[in-house]
Amino acid sequence: MGLFGRKNDTDTVTTPAAAAPAAVSPDLAALTGEYTIDPSHTTIGFVARHAMVTNVKGSFLDFTGSLHLDGSEPSRSTASLDIKMESIDTGNADRDGHLKSADFFKTDEFPEMTFRSTETEALGGDDYRVTGDLTILGTTKPVTIDLEFNGSAKDPFGNERVGFEGKAEILRSEWGLTWNAALETGGMLVSDKIKLSFDISAIKAGS
Repeated sequence: MGLFGRKNDTDTVTTPAAAAPAAVSPDLAALTGEYTIDPSHTTIGFVARHAMVTNVKGSFLDFTGSLHLDGSEPSRSTASLDIKMESIDTGNADRDGHLKSADFFKTDEFPEMTFRSTETEALGGDDYRVTGDLTILGTTKPVTIDLEFNGSAKDPFGNERVGFEGKAEILRSEWGLTWNAALETGGMLVSDKIKLSFDISAIKAGS
């Protein structure tokens, strides 16, 4: 059963008169509330194709985020994320410096990348879809993130946690990230398509 309390597919209704709104599981309803994303247990990553033959992986190390989860109505759930672009990390200092430069993220002028959700949809089971506005280099475009709910738990310190895994794909050129170099064998050095990944742990307020 998913986070947002859905009627079990095996439930049967003998007559229309017997139909009634599906009761929300008390356990799922209890998840409703405000959450803060825990950066020490969350990864925000990306993958770009390099020289058309391999993948370069990276992540952002400094960010803040919040979630509002509604255990009975997914459309009322929201997400917000602010990422410090100086924290980009691909495991190579020279490459990271290039990504921070005017060729790419211009971090001196645009220090943050932000995401603000505009729509949340339950797809069935533990799968959800969040659409929102992604702002990079001062340009805002819609992006859709597919999420899987990993569950909830109380950690040894008494924190109530929820977990999600997510993925999305964007074309960096749509946000003005157009720097590239042609290869002698044809094609370009850096792919336009970027794969984003999210492994999120969030703590409920007041827990």
